[in-house]
Amino acid sequence: MQRRITRRRFSTGMVAAGAAAFASKASMGALGANDRVRLGFIGLGNRGDQLLTAFQAHKDAQFVALCDVYSPYIDFARKKVGGDPFTTKDYRHVLDRKDVDAVVIATPDHWHALQFIHACAAGKDVYVEKPVSLTIGEGRRMVEAAQRYERITQAGIQRRSAPICQRMVELIQSGAIGKVTVCRCYHLENESPMGIGSPADSEPPPELDWDMWLGPAPKVPYNENRCLYKFRWFGAYSGGQLTNMGTHYLDMIQWALGQDAPTGVVALGGRYAVDDNRDIPDTLEVVWEYPGGTLATFSQYNANRAPADAKGSELEFRGTEGTMYYRGGRIEIVPEVVRTEPRPALNPLDRRAVSRRAAATRPAGEALVESGRVSEADHARNFLDCIKSRKPCICPVETGHRSTSATLLGSIALQRKRYIAWDAQAERVTNDPEANALLNYAYRQPWKLG
Repeated sequence: MQRRITRRRFSTGMVAAGAAAFASKASMGALGANDRVRLGFIGLGNRGDQLLTAFQAHKDAQFVALCDVYSPYIDFARKKVGGDPFTTKDYRHVLDRKDVDAVVIATPDHWHALQFIHACAAGKDVYVEKPVSLTIGEGRRMVEAAQRYERITQAGIQRRSAPICQRMVELIQSGAIGKVTVCRCYHLENESPMGIGSPADSEPPPELDWDMWLGPAPKVPYNENRCLYKFRWFGAYSGGQLTNMGTHYLDMIQWALGQDAPTGVVALGGRYAVDDNRDIPDTLEVVWEYPGGTLATFSQYNANRAPADAKGSELEFRGTEGTMYYRGGRIEIVPEVVRTEPRPALNPLDRRAVSRRAAATRPAGEALVESGRVSEADHARNFLDCIKSRKPCICPVETGHRSTSATLLGSIALQRKRYIAWDAQAERVTNDPEANALLNYAYRQPWKLG
């Protein structure tokens, strides 16, 4: 199978694909029989398998093509979906097919931008997993491609489709906990002391196309820790849990605050607790600043998974009138006790002052506990519906890009070891010109972003 693509073949193919995109953008007749949406899946491992399950919940999803560079994943997925789907190790063969209406991209992060942009140019609607990109510059190019080719896009931030999360945002935006001054989120694991281990480099297994797996990333010897799910521990392919789970959390924070970008960020962290061959931190604290006076923090601990607070929440919003906790589809408001008059000086010799100080307070509101499901199938349903209606999805790539960008800025702040001031409109760092070099990276030849 040909792995490389010549510049001439690539340019010719993209021009033809772009023409096809405009010809098909509003044509409902292009869908499969019985109004079915014909899907191609690119990336079938851990996350890809979960998304197969999510789309299988819908009878109008038809699995036409399956792609992965690791053949056991293809074999497993083929049995799972049944029928006789087209299979390949090269995603471009999926994009060439006229019987594919949309693609679902669940490859490692360093592949997202290329595959997304090529899919848009080929006239396909696109569901892309989060984080949507490895760099902020890639994400902006993805947004531009979706606009240029008028594609329906969905970023895989499934909490956007969850009624319980929509309810949480509604409560916060309606003032249920007052002015939000601090938002906190956590990723807690205990991987100490050995983590993922330190295996030696070796030859790749015969069922894996290692060169294609690397794609635009630097050419390095095969190491079992760099591949399949463990890629998340290496900066050439991922931003770690900061960009993986952190994109979910920062998306919810920005959504609830009515913001789409921070004004600045600072980060500290390193390999403090785990002895393995990863090259990203095992311990990390990131703090973002948002307009209107709100801080957001992400805490990653890889040596202790005890709850970070009494509620054991994934996410918390601390407001002047209460605190909202979120974990696994459950929200809880714990009301504050607020003052009804200015706080007096405490004089322990004046008992009346002590009594007045205690009396001049009131509960700010009522406690609340609600639960609901967070379903990837609901997010898949929204994508399928929007392909048919041609209306924007609940989490288009622009939204996914903005939420991913916040976490990528945290990585930049960590690398630069300083506060990073951010101009969200220009998407540039304003106080550290050298940091802007980290908004993109040079692809390994012959891969080009287009």
